[in-house]
Amino acid sequence: MDRILFILLFFAGLACSNSENCLLMIEQPKPDFTTENVDSTLSYLALGDSYTIGESVTENERFPVQLTEQLKGKGFRIKPAKIVARTGWTTDKLAEAIQNESLEKSYNLVTLLIGVNNQYRGRSADEYRGEFRDLLKTAVELANQQPQHVIVISIPDYGVTPFGKMRDSDKIAKEIDQFNAINMEESKQANVRYVGITAISREALNDETLVASDGLHPSGEMYRRWVEKILTGAIEILENQK
Repeated sequence: MDRILFILLFFAGLACSNSENCLLMIEQPKPDFTTENVDSTLSYLALGDSYTIGESVTENERFPVQLTEQLKGKGFRIKPAKIVARTGWTTDKLAEAIQNESLEKSYNLVTLLIGVNNQYRGRSADEYRGEFRDLLKTAVELANQQPQHVIVISIPDYGVTPFGKMRDSDKIAKEIDQFNAINMEESKQANVRYVGITAISREALNDETLVASDGLHPSGEMYRRWVEKILTGAIEILENQK
């Protein structure tokens, strides 16, 4: 076999000896594109309410969408975010919606932001604790039983918005802090990650560009600032799953 290959190459060389532009093309072995050589496609599930679905902003300004784009920019092969969220949802409504969805229990990243509507509707902190704890267990299950693949995001303070200023801003801030103390404590006990964005949300008090046109919800710029805070943890989570 080697002798035949030598003879073919010898005659090919003779044929090209009088031509400067003659190239001898030898087919190279094709690279092996197996799953071991290519990053797996990662998945992200975002659970929440109006702050997750991005009320009053465009789709590409929603924080889960911005987060996904930032992760792509870092080289992660990640699917578009699966969002289970709707304006007005309380903890029990989110839990009900999750049960009605056909969700895989193998998401590489799960974020959970819920509770503002519990506070707004005057529901008790004790009720919030119990229902949030159950949602957190569900989030961990959906993250393939990996607590460190879940990020809980604190509730923003809408009391600093034009809408909130027409109400009792101090009362809103106090109750939001109370609910956030609960979700932080439950997150620590569940060993999930926690990102506080409440301080960032309060920057809207003196910066109207951080509020959407409805005078209540965050603008795309506000969500961008949230994503800056969330991104580090998300990268750490996905880096270990490539």
